[in-house]
Amino acid sequence: MIKNKEELLSSGDVEAKEIAVEIVEQAIRRASPYEIVKGRVRFDDRCLLVEGKRFELRGKVYVVGVGKAACPMAKALEELLGEKISGGVVVTKYGYKLPLRKVEVVEAGHPVPDENSLKGTEKALEIARKVREKDTLIVLVSGGGSSLFTMPEDGIELEDKVRVNELLLKSGAKIHEMNAVRKHISKVKGGKFVKGVRGRVVSLIISDVVGDSLETIASGITVRDPTTFHDAYKVLKLYSLWERIPESVRNHIALGMKGLKEETLKERLENVHNFLLCSSKKVCEFALERCKQLGYPANIVTTSLEGEARHVGKVIASVVQEIWKNDRPFEKPVVLIFGGETTVTMEGAHGKGGPNQELVLASASKISGLRGCCIVSVDTDGTDGPTEAAGGVVDSYSFELLRSKGIDAEEHIKCHNSFEALKAIGGLILTGPTMTNVNSLTIAVILGRVQKSLEKRPVVHP
Repeated sequence: MIKNKEELLSSGDVEAKEIAVEIVEQAIRRASPYEIVKGRVRFDDRCLLVEGKRFELRGKVYVVGVGKAACPMAKALEELLGEKISGGVVVTKYGYKLPLRKVEVVEAGHPVPDENSLKGTEKALEIARKVREKDTLIVLVSGGGSSLFTMPEDGIELEDKVRVNELLLKSGAKIHEMNAVRKHISKVKGGKFVKGVRGRVVSLIISDVVGDSLETIASGITVRDPTTFHDAYKVLKLYSLWERIPESVRNHIALGMKGLKEETLKERLENVHNFLLCSSKKVCEFALERCKQLGYPANIVTTSLEGEARHVGKVIASVVQEIWKNDRPFEKPVVLIFGGETTVTMEGAHGKGGPNQELVLASASKISGLRGCCIVSVDTDGTDGPTEAAGGVVDSYSFELLRSKGIDAEEHIKCHNSFEALKAIGGLILTGPTMTNVNSLTIAVILGRVQKSLEKRPVVHP
């Protein structure tokens, strides 16, 4: 999975990095949307079984999917249901397409929606309109859906929505805050997609948000929404965006606050059934299992990591430093596991990077010289920010190496140019599309003494 593994393990704290890379790879593999659907969903005697709940498939079955994991989820469903599927469409990110037999695939823009996002969403709405009372609509939801599944409200052009999206992404707003705005300028988000569906809806969801709030994942297209137009307004004011967003969006939200525009779904729909199949919590548990198989003590520190990436990186490095020097709060050797999603607030001109790259670069100075340590952080979808890297890795030699090359780490963090700094020292992690999306995974390995290489110990595959 990690394409540049040989480069990553060619120097520095090789043993520590071997362990971290092995854990990351196995955790992401275990989070395969295809395997998750195959393991949690069954089709038996004309019934669909999900999490112990049985749904008789009397009429036609349609499939709609949105997000980076849409294709592998749909592939698993096609294998489970075969000819029972009457048709469908999935909208996924460019490069995430898989060949499907019964379900059409539309590739579209992420993190910024484009014309294909509109086309794919319209096709999904056409499928939803076909669903009769005896039919079943299976909706596959995963991270990335907020951008990929796009249909602006009347009076709002796509470029206006794109502008709002860009401003939110650079603002440092948390995902649930961004989605409060997105839902209120969309015809499909905030449960609106299923409002008019007459048949049964079974929604299979893979979470990419901290806390696994169903109404936040892909902006909750099948879930009732607790946020209001007033909440959307407060978010825009909080991040000083109200005066910067297009006039069409300001007008729509202002009318919504007066009760003159349709709110998002507020009532519980008896025909809609939502199931959370996988999340950051599960991926951290997969990582923990792999640590145990390799014989290393490990602890899940949190599955809800949040905050500015550069600050979080320093905090994690401080914990590593305390363990290395004082054996507290855990004795070394030990592996620390963090799941969640950090943010980067863009101000003025900036370089290239992503939250995971910025997190590890910010940690480099504090673990400098602590031999036998490394910190790895990746976005499980394989794309960290608008870069081709999944994330990055630093060890106890990285800061010294940066200085030897004349690279000021703090200056690169300040201008959000972590990609170039890590690239210069061979610290980028490259995976390409992983076909899953379950938040970010950060692994800190603290050995503190010489360990056997993983190549010399038996590798136990799950």
